[in-house]
Amino acid sequence: MNITVMKFGGTSVADPEKIQRAAARAIAEKKRGKAVVVVVSAPGEMTDELLTLSSRVSKSPSPREKDQLITTGEIVGVSLFAMSCLDQGAEAVSLSAAQAGIEASGSYGSADISRLNPSRILRELKNGKIVVVAGFQGINAEKDVLSLGRGGSDLTAIDLASRLKAKECVIFSDVRGIYTADPRMVAKARILKTISLLDMIELSRFGSQVMQFRSLEIAKKYGIPIQLRSAFHMDLGTLIVAHPKEENKAPVTALAFEKKDNQALISAIGPFAHLSPEIKERIVSELQRKKIKIISVQKGFRRLSFSVRPSDGEIALASAHRACRL
Repeated sequence: MNITVMKFGGTSVADPEKIQRAAARAIAEKKRGKAVVVVVSAPGEMTDELLTLSSRVSKSPSPREKDQLITTGEIVGVSLFAMSCLDQGAEAVSLSAAQAGIEASGSYGSADISRLNPSRILRELKNGKIVVVAGFQGINAEKDVLSLGRGGSDLTAIDLASRLKAKECVIFSDVRGIYTADPRMVAKARILKTISLLDMIELSRFGSQVMQFRSLEIAKKYGIPIQLRSAFHMDLGTLIVAHPKEENKAPVTALAFEKKDNQALISAIGPFAHLSPEIKERIVSELQRKKIKIISVQKGFRRLSFSVRPSDGEIALASAHRACRL
């Protein structure tokens, strides 16, 4: 089968209209001759609302019961999504992790997918149905539900794509793609058409919250190309792939931003970012011109990082973006 895995994050299914729009995209993909598996997150802020509820009931909820609670949000999401597909005339079925054969191991709150029994998914696909799978969860040997951590639906989607040998894995979210810097802080940030998996992994490690870090490691391991697209626009977004056909020749691909330990960390990520004295000189010069104090400079794999005071963070990011000519 020509399988496509599509994942819709919480903001993409936050209300009935958005669920209907997302379901229409899955139906359109099926009409193009694809066997469609959809991974759905909990709608809107439901996971946070459930966590707040648990803290009001218990000062220290047990990890098992917390996972039992918060994974119900995805069950709500898949049920509503399948209903919307059916209402629009497409055959669909919603599956929990247990029903989909997703087994997990590790700790409550941060488990990993260990195995997939795809028989139910494949049977439903052969029957012509859109299969809607709950993200963010798996079951252990005791049949307890384990959550996969923040962004765990990304992990579900990419892991399913690898194990089902899907031709495509499309991640739909509220962003239009991967930008050269956080567009909320840098007005001139632009969307990248392609980015290498290695650069995306580094961006995720050092502040970008667009995709879960562990899910990108799975994509790297199995060579899964990922298309990151907006759920609300029709543009193609960013293709994340091991070896882009149009590999970026510039030393720096994008900038990551993170606040921690009372510092703001600006990281220039790219194939030669850590090797280019010119890039370091240009960033240092631009920050000094803005009278921004550099606390430290660190080098890493495909990375050159500058730490500054938190109050200087946004100005430093925009200045580094300008210095890197992104």
